[in-house]
Amino acid sequence: MLGFDDNYEVCNCKKVTISHLKDAIYNKNAQNLSDIQELTTAGTECRHCIFPEGDFGKIKKKIYCKDILKELKKD
Repeated sequence: MLGFDDNYEVCNCKKVTISHLKDAIYNKNAQNLSDIQELTTAGTECRHCIFPEGDFGKIKKKIYCKDILKELKKD
């Protein structure tokens, strides 16, 4: 997955990992970012992990929910 381990924490606020996002997409049928937020709570607090354009943190994320969704939905 884009060079990251499944245990990599995408959303630090809610402790959501790539594994959690994969589960939401593959097993719970998440189709878009809203589904991911509803199913995992990722991106519901500071929202910096959703996509680069919304990352206003001092330290930028290395991967975003949008990237993971895009990569997994093309499978």
